[in-house]
Amino acid sequence: MERVFAVTGAFGVLGRALTRRFMDAGDHVILIDRVVAGEALRSEFASELVLDSVDLGDLEGTGAAIARGVRHFGHLDGLINAAGGFEWEKLQEGSLDTWDRMYATNLRTAVVASKCVLPHLLKSGYGRIVNIGAAAAAKAAGGMGPYAASKAGVARLTESLAEEVKDRLITVNAVLPSILDTPRNRADMPDADFGRWVSPGAIAELVTFLCSEQAAAITGASIPVTNRC
Repeated sequence: MERVFAVTGAFGVLGRALTRRFMDAGDHVILIDRVVAGEALRSEFASELVLDSVDLGDLEGTGAAIARGVRHFGHLDGLINAAGGFEWEKLQEGSLDTWDRMYATNLRTAVVASKCVLPHLLKSGYGRIVNIGAAAAAKAAGGMGPYAASKAGVARLTESLAEEVKDRLITVNAVLPSILDTPRNRADMPDADFGRWVSPGAIAELVTFLCSEQAAAITGASIPVTNRC
């Protein structure tokens, strides 16, 4: 049976890399994002289910999107929480609103999507959940407080949920990349050595491994992927 995975934040650079890697493995993907899908994206992933304009912080809307995906493909095998964002801001000059936004963007989306897929995974007695965290969850640089705190929450969510479902053949793990090699990051840091960064493809390879049978004994892990950063 072909496996089916839901990917949040699926329209971004990492989300698309994850989707392509799952497709290469013969799996199907439910692509979920808050933004509107362009025609190019819909064309590239025409064999999959593309669900746009989904508020991933809203339990009802996200649950409806997951349920639609299950109806479309007939079952669900896992979830990749790749939705997220980044803001750099020092505490003294910054706003508390930034902390709220980072919580909503990075942690709440993972909580909501995980809560929505759990009934489907528990019903089948099998599943994989992989959260995209950040290396900053372990040690934050200046100006990264809101982002790092929200990603630390993702790591703790990973550990807690893994304990809750470990007897149901459901694994929950997190991948903690440093700086991803994306066009936006290159534009923001033009003088950096891009060769030290982590490629989205490398993250996709690790995520697909964690979703495989070979990784069945791995759960509750937060795995750093830092290249030479």
